[in-house]
Amino acid sequence: MSEVPSDTTELVQVLQHVDDYLRLGQEYECSDVHLATASKPTWRRHGLLQPIWENTERLTAADTERLVKGFLGPKEMGRLNEKGDVDFAYANSFGRFRASVIRQRLGYDMVFRIISTNLRSMADLNLSEHIRPLIQYHNGLVLVTGSVGSGKSTTLAALVNEINHERHDHIITLEDPIEYVLNSANCHVNQRELHTHTESFASALRASLREDPDVIMVGEMRDLETISLAITASETGHLVLGTLHTGSAARTLDRVLDVFPTDQRDQIRMMVSESLRGIISQQLIPRADGNGRVMAMELLVNTPAVGNCIREGKTFMLGGIMQTGKNVGMVTMDDALKELVFDGTITAEEALSRAIDPDTMHADFLAASKNKRR
Repeated sequence: MSEVPSDTTELVQVLQHVDDYLRLGQEYECSDVHLATASKPTWRRHGLLQPIWENTERLTAADTERLVKGFLGPKEMGRLNEKGDVDFAYANSFGRFRASVIRQRLGYDMVFRIISTNLRSMADLNLSEHIRPLIQYHNGLVLVTGSVGSGKSTTLAALVNEINHERHDHIITLEDPIEYVLNSANCHVNQRELHTHTESFASALRASLREDPDVIMVGEMRDLETISLAITASETGHLVLGTLHTGSAARTLDRVLDVFPTDQRDQIRMMVSESLRGIISQQLIPRADGNGRVMAMELLVNTPAVGNCIREGKTFMLGGIMQTGKNVGMVTMDDALKELVFDGTITAEEALSRAIDPDTMHADFLAASKNKRR
């Protein structure tokens, strides 16, 4: 791993092109680079947002305008001028990036998510083998959830690429923007990007159903129409993989159900109870030794008991069912966090700050500490 560039006694000048900052971010294994008016150039490294150099000039409005105009194409510049913001996949000679540019009170702000060009496998990500059966179905719904920057896109790409190599199907991905480029292996893969190839997830999903797909990957299930179409597709002979910005299996199901009008929820609960295959919820947490981050993963597998909870609207009972479902690979987020603490990978403080039930976790840590002293 490269060391962070050290500050010098001389003031670091503003670099000429966004690519100069992106090359640094890529070299020093950062997840994001921020270039904002009236701020120092900043990056997110191992989950922490910090200036690239302390001893550097703040970007002026003129600096950010020059940087924006230096890398945006005519189409993106037109959209920025028209709407005040633009999101797209930016590629240069050394990498791919998810770019977001906005116009705000002081000037322009740019944020770049650095995309690894190397697709990582399920084994590379150390994903549970209990996830594999979920992607062997020929219909149903598999959800990958977590906060922004929790690695959902990386996990989803690994699952889709596993299908790409293990099956002989037609895969359609709907993304905003395309991050990982998937080359067809045993499957025929089509990737569509929001604003470039389609106007919305819902319209793309509706169109994809006419393209004879076997597997559909929806980059984000963000509204009623998209969620409704995804559930319908999962019931009509398609395996649908999607993402939501939720922190646990129970919250995911509540989010899916809550977008529907009250008079439709009984029917939707029935549909989801039958079509859901599993929910993967994940967080990326700084390692105790400061050397990068590690994934904590919750896994819900749809069993008769889980399906019954969904039908009856008793998602608050899922935690207990997951505790007794370890034989099929189910694990709660709090149990995943505790395991990482007990093996020394993360600190107890990090686990408690991210726990669903921090009081119970704190009591477990105290009990473990007393037993250790005996």
